Formats: sequence, C-alpha cells, structure tokens
Amino acid sequence: MEIINIERSTYSEMMSRFGQFTRKIIALCEQSEEKEMSEWLDSQEVCMILDIGKRKLQYLRNTRKLPFSMIGGKKYYKPEDVQKIIKKCQDKKGEYDG
Repeated sequence: MEIINIERSTYSEMMSRFGQFTRKIIALCEQSEEKEMSEWLDSQEVCMILDIGKRKLQYLRNTRKLPFSMIGGKKYYKPEDVQKIIKKCQDKKGEYDG
C-alpha cells in the first residue's frame, strides 16, 4: 500500500472541486428527470424510443406515418407524433393478443 502526503490546502481545494462536480451532476440529473416529452426529438432519439433502425424510421417518414420537420439538414419529430406511433403499435398488439 502506498501512502501519499499532500498539503492541507491542496486537500481542501480537491474536496471543494469534488463538491462542485457533485453539485453539477446532481443538477444535470434533476434536469433530465424534469424533462418532459414536450421538446422536439431527433432521429436517434426516436429510433431508441421506438426500438427501430434508421431504415424503419425512413419508411415511417416516407409513408407519412410519422411527420417531421427539417432544420439545417437535420430531422426533428414532435413527441406527440411518436406517442401516436407507440399507441398504434400497442393497439395492434392488443388485437393479436385478444
């Protein structure tokens, strides 16, 4: 086991910075918990939410089943539209289960 000695002031500074880091992480976690699906989603987020690939997402766009907006060459989706897709899938699954 190796023992390292440091000055009290150095230790205090390290602990202070660690405290700042911890507070930042807590704030970020709180922000993500408060985040509602009211913001626009990008393609990667939609793929993750729907558990689909890029090609399936493209199919949903091409068949106008999932509306989108394009800003600066990047596609964005309204969370409400993504929720509709989820609901349709759940309804269809219910038909087959029943």
